[in-house]
Amino acid sequence: MAFFGSFLSNTSNFLYTYILIALLIFAGLYFTIRTRGVQFRLFPEAIRVLGEKKKDGKDISSFQALMISTASRVGTGNIAGVANAIIAATLIGGYGAVFWMWLLALIGAASAFIESTLAQCYKEKHGENWVGGPAYYIQKALGSRFFGVVFAVLLIACFAYGFNALQAYNAGSALQYYLPDYANSIWPMVVGAVLAILTGVCIFGGVRRISAITSGIVPVMAAIYIALGLFITIKNIGQVPHMISLIFSQAFDPKAMFAGIGASCIMQGIKRGLYSNEAGMGSAPNAAAAADVSHPVKQGLVQMLSVFIDTILICSTTAFMLLLSGVPIDAYSDGMNFVQAAVHAQVGSFGPIFITISIFLFAFSSLVGNYYYTESNFRFIKDSKVGLLVFRLTCVAAIFIGAQMSFSTVWDLADVLMGLMALVNLVAILLLGGKALKVLKDYVNQKKAGKNPVYRYEEVGIGDPEIWNEAHARKWEQE
Repeated sequence: MAFFGSFLSNTSNFLYTYILIALLIFAGLYFTIRTRGVQFRLFPEAIRVLGEKKKDGKDISSFQALMISTASRVGTGNIAGVANAIIAATLIGGYGAVFWMWLLALIGAASAFIESTLAQCYKEKHGENWVGGPAYYIQKALGSRFFGVVFAVLLIACFAYGFNALQAYNAGSALQYYLPDYANSIWPMVVGAVLAILTGVCIFGGVRRISAITSGIVPVMAAIYIALGLFITIKNIGQVPHMISLIFSQAFDPKAMFAGIGASCIMQGIKRGLYSNEAGMGSAPNAAAAADVSHPVKQGLVQMLSVFIDTILICSTTAFMLLLSGVPIDAYSDGMNFVQAAVHAQVGSFGPIFITISIFLFAFSSLVGNYYYTESNFRFIKDSKVGLLVFRLTCVAAIFIGAQMSFSTVWDLADVLMGLMALVNLVAILLLGGKALKVLKDYVNQKKAGKNPVYRYEEVGIGDPEIWNEAHARKWEQE
């Protein structure tokens, strides 16, 4: 296990130091420039589209698809992940890691728009459900079934086993505040069993149960969590200017930017930012494809919002609570203990209790949202009822095992799998970005003409002609 842990750590550092940081920033800047800042320019339009109602009671709406992806994005990474990034970089600029999370979100939103628009263009109808994602647009638009399967395998490994094991671990780690010997007790098994059973009940209920659960849980828990952060921020409003100055000054401090492998505030901010908002990773497009919309760009815009919700709102909430708490950053080695101590210092004994409940709800919604991604990709590889049953059982088992893993192993495993998956998807969307740009141009032209945009394959020539046909267009034009 020591060798395995060392291998994961070294692989993670290599991926993020020499490959992914440059590729993520390049893709984000490239698509921001090519789309003329779509994440800023069409932000009001994204809000408007979010309110559009679905056609009937069967298909998933834009809002429900957003909640599925947000359920996966908004997880324990928003709490423990942010804290761990600040702790890991604290000796050379923990505050600066927050800036790099912000930057990745602002430019990464353009990548999120591109990948989700592509997912809509190349989606398919399986029974009553829409499915799609990078595996589908790699196969259809790039003509490579092999690399489509490679991506699907990496996504399954990342979300079903890496991320879900991590969510279970983080949920259990919240109990360390109350149980100092938690890791050596029976409680990790109890937490793992409870989460595994609850998730199993949901995933055997299908995509509509998943969308119903996540669309109910995510907005409520996010709103309450943000409200707590606002309270702590307002309570310490006099310290905010100093905190903001430290975030920017430490972000560009040469020592903090170019510290040794694994310690750089850039690496910590981007790793935790990617884990949290998933911009460009290739996960959210799987949820984006599930929505029934009149034009692919509509869901691209909606999914773009999820990046802002996740990082600008929720990750910033955590960062502000920690940095304004007065609790020394270097007093803790585990993110959850740091968060609970910080909240306790500001609101008393109620704080850690609320954080414990929040972390369980965040973890549970992420476990369910993550599974949705894996099922659609499992079916892409081979649509087998027996195989799916076995796969679901292994997903439940991974949650149980993950709750009992060690801190470093579970985080490094998630980072490596996430990095490999993002690498494949980023290359794909850079190759296919021009197609999404043409679809965006069609949307903007229709808006300028005063229309509610409806997509036709015959007019743009991009996407699946069997999906974006005249019958589909007439359905929406009759609204």
